[in-house]
Amino acid sequence: MIVRVIASLGLAISTGVLVILTNLPSIADLSGRGNPLVTDPAIHPLPPTLVQWQDSSNSGDYFDQVQPTEAGYLIWSRFPVKVYVETPTVVSSHPANSWFNSVSQIVEEWNQYLPLELVPQPEAADIRIWRKVPPLQGNPPRARSAETWYTLYEKQTILYYKITILLSPSQTGKYLQAAARHELGHALGIWGHSPLQTDALYFAQVRNPPAISVRDVNTLKRVYQQPTSLGFKKS
Repeated sequence: MIVRVIASLGLAISTGVLVILTNLPSIADLSGRGNPLVTDPAIHPLPPTLVQWQDSSNSGDYFDQVQPTEAGYLIWSRFPVKVYVETPTVVSSHPANSWFNSVSQIVEEWNQYLPLELVPQPEAADIRIWRKVPPLQGNPPRARSAETWYTLYEKQTILYYKITILLSPSQTGKYLQAAARHELGHALGIWGHSPLQTDALYFAQVRNPPAISVRDVNTLKRVYQQPTSLGFKKS
């Protein structure tokens, strides 16, 4: 199994500005043999939840803000996507239990649009969500409330990926849920940000965080209609 961190998105506390980071190494050298892992991009069948999704309001989307990776759009091809939410190590820890319950609710929100399954062990998960302060970033260094990154790996000549999400323990209540909602949207494939405050993937944290919007789901559906090398067998 070959693993390489490719990129991350982080939500800054101090300014509310989302910071996009991309590393320099090319995916073409992931194999260590000089042979690219990337197959010719193709389109996966839409999952049933997105097939059924219809926007009668014609609210539009922000697909033009979504960035493909070097392997194509960030698309899950095996469902349900397995999600691990860090569980409290101390049964009586109220803050940790409250955090776990709040984040788990957000997983259920997104489950309406893409099949997700909570799993009890991080080793079995595709997406791992940790109650941890993201590292400082920038110059001067800035604190962030959340960060998401992905890693690519090869298994039986198929390119897959895993997601890691860090959510700061200092976030509570609706702001914790807003950060979780936003970062999980990235993890499911919306690798970019909306310019509108009414969308969960808006680029900054707002006073009254929105729920998952019609535009968020429209964007997610468009992502899953795009070609990718992820999830396809290398020829």
